Amino acid sequence: MKKFILYAGLAIVLIGCKTTSSENKTFQLKNSKISDPSIYASTITEAELKEMLFKYASDEFEGRDTGSKGQKMAVEFLKNQYKSMAIKTPLKGDDYFQEVELEEQKIADASLSVNGKSFESFTDQLVLRTSDNFDLSTTEIVYVGYGIDSEAYSDYNNIDVKGKIVLAKAGEPKDDRGNYVTSGNTEYTKWTKGRQAMSSKRMAAIDNGAKGLIYLDDSAFSEYAPYYKKMAFSGITGRLSLVNGNEAFMLLVTNKLAQALYNNILNEDKTKTINTELHISINKKSTPILSENVLAYIEGSEKPEEIVVVSAHLDHVGMKDGKVYNGADDDGSGTVAVLEIAEAFKEAQNVGYGPKRTVLFLHVTGEEKGLLGSSHYTDLEPIFPLENTVANLNIDMIGRTDPKRTEGDRNYLYLIGSDKLSSELHNISEEVNSKYCNIEFDYKYNDDNDPNRFYYRSDHYNFAKNNIPVIFYFNGTHADYHQPSDTPDKIEYDLLQNRTRLIFHTAWELANRDNRIVVDKLVE
Repeated sequence: MKKFILYAGLAIVLIGCKTTSSENKTFQLKNSKISDPSIYASTITEAELKEMLFKYASDEFEGRDTGSKGQKMAVEFLKNQYKSMAIKTPLKGDDYFQEVELEEQKIADASLSVNGKSFESFTDQLVLRTSDNFDLSTTEIVYVGYGIDSEAYSDYNNIDVKGKIVLAKAGEPKDDRGNYVTSGNTEYTKWTKGRQAMSSKRMAAIDNGAKGLIYLDDSAFSEYAPYYKKMAFSGITGRLSLVNGNEAFMLLVTNKLAQALYNNILNEDKTKTINTELHISINKKSTPILSENVLAYIEGSEKPEEIVVVSAHLDHVGMKDGKVYNGADDDGSGTVAVLEIAEAFKEAQNVGYGPKRTVLFLHVTGEEKGLLGSSHYTDLEPIFPLENTVANLNIDMIGRTDPKRTEGDRNYLYLIGSDKLSSELHNISEEVNSKYCNIEFDYKYNDDNDPNRFYYRSDHYNFAKNNIPVIFYFNGTHADYHQPSDTPDKIEYDLLQNRTRLIFHTAWELANRDNRIVVDKLVE
């Protein structure tokens, strides 16, 4: 990355965050306690963003598929950029890589019997998750109704499921007025239906110490079974997952199998212990893959224990049928934005104005495979304590415009999540933008009922689920999304520059304000 000379004259662009005139910089550097951050925002330039992105999203990097040769080249590129800027790693020595152990799975199968009666894989049960091969027998399982564990309602109250297998069913109960019990209204919650409900109930079982979850959803089974069976018998490789030896297994089962375990499951919601003879043998099939997150940081001068995280995912979807899926916008744009933001903070530190709080620059792997790198960081190996993490500013696609957006000009940005955990973060974001950049903030996808569910689809979510305030910066999808045509020549670099400067200004405010932002809304 080219070094920027702070005292050089600056070109004025039609779209751009406010910059500081060169004649005032020397005075401000000498006389201001924090200095004007627009000085350092001005180091974020179209030219540098373009130079880096044409390299990072080139055919040479082969689409940066998780664990591939191209992804290894990408992490080396990022490491070398940080070293050239003399930005340190929070890891030991010269190591900028947080190793992320993954498994490329084939569909596992299980043999299962209840009181001596066998139930077949793909006909009666599917293995959705397992951390290992195992063979176990038990004469006791715990029925936990809907398997919900929330502040308003819990099926786990007054029952110990540690080390046990739990049985739960799909759905969420309603009160006498027809409102869902966890929310008090008629809107679907994370417990109500679909994949999110399965994930939420599995995590509830894990959080309560269960060894495994047998989950009844006859409708989902009908949908999943043909696909799983085809994958299993064709030998096609399945999804990537994190290696976690403590992971509870999860089986999706039919009404027939669930009623063999507990004949009144469809009509009874009350938690109870069930005596039955259950035998399960799971054959896990997987191939280990090692990938990496890339971490660099600037240590805070006054409150180094408090952390502001600026993140983007480094991976894309690789190559298909000989074509490179370059991923220039997704998420090459976010990746180079983080590098430029890091450089701006480093320039400030070089002249004595380093941030009060520590700023972590986090490039995560495996986002395209299920937010795996960020999940590894938050759930398995947080380098800095999550309770000390002030906020996460996550950048995923900020180099293009959304053709579906019919109102407003091109100088816009979708913001997602800014008000979901901290009203103060939302207000700061608005104030910073008004002061420096005047980008039109579009909150279309911030709606809790957004059918796209973008709030749950990028790496900020793994921070948000831990009650860490987040902002997800996003330009929306376009015809080149996840296509080989997502190339660096199509990036709108004036917009990329302006959006990156905005995020720097927001990070600067979070890192330098006197008080840590307040979390006034909590995730259950």
